[in-house]
Amino acid sequence: MAYTTNPKLPRLRMQAVTMVRRGASTREVARYFGYNQSTIARWVTRADKELLIGTENLPTESSRPKSHPRSLAPDIVTAIIAERMKHNRCAEVVHDTLRENGITVSLSSVKRTLARHDMLRKRSKWKRIRPALKRPKIIAPGDLVQIDTIHFVDWIKGNAGKRFYIYTLIDLYSRVAYAEVHDKLRQTISLDATLRAQKYMGFSFNTVQSDNGPEFSSYFHDMLAAKDIALRHSRVRQSNDNAHIERFNRTIQDECLSSYPTRKSVTQLKINQFLDYYNNDRKHMGISLKRPRERTKGRKILVIK
Repeated sequence: MAYTTNPKLPRLRMQAVTMVRRGASTREVARYFGYNQSTIARWVTRADKELLIGTENLPTESSRPKSHPRSLAPDIVTAIIAERMKHNRCAEVVHDTLRENGITVSLSSVKRTLARHDMLRKRSKWKRIRPALKRPKIIAPGDLVQIDTIHFVDWIKGNAGKRFYIYTLIDLYSRVAYAEVHDKLRQTISLDATLRAQKYMGFSFNTVQSDNGPEFSSYFHDMLAAKDIALRHSRVRQSNDNAHIERFNRTIQDECLSSYPTRKSVTQLKINQFLDYYNNDRKHMGISLKRPRERTKGRKILVIK
């Protein structure tokens, strides 16, 4: 069937098919519409094959070639799809596995085959592209501050199953830390805790690094950017990217909280008292047995009430 851009032709084809179905011969319909009799016969055959009724149109077929001399063999296409469905791995892994099995095919052909069979995860066109930031050099306080949340589940009768969270931050140069306890997991709370930590530590934050949790998403990124603070996300499945804040999370649980903390026992006053000790009196092996206040020009760090 010849290719055409006429938008009215699909409806005209169906009108011709309807006339034939109502008793007119293909020759009569061909003379009426000005087409060849064999063309009308092909329209009728296609409409019957596709089970089209009179209220539908007979669309124009694509002009794309039905085959190509350099197209992949059917058995290679089957092998690509089978390998993808076996473990749902990416195109690069599928390509390398096929190579090990003696099947020669290019990586681009593997990607095209998976795309044609809707087996690739396509990026949403609405999702913003946020370029990854390089890890900054840490030569002064505030160059890189890591933030995280500790999740707890209350086990006391009456509150059983309820969650509460401790938002924690630590400056990698001075090891000054900050923490707040909250009942919700929100981006707004993450932002407020970061700004209060900046005021508490007494120096400006240049870069904040977090994991990919929902409390550190787009709103948190945009609001920090408005304050001239860059947000850097840790690499996926690279736990050592946030090693300092994870170590502080363990320290505050071991030295400040009980083994099975409850929301009633975890108060902000208790956390503030621990922060006063942690930042002003506790020696840190990671900074040559110095105290965090000694890395901030010896200034005593006060707890915000």
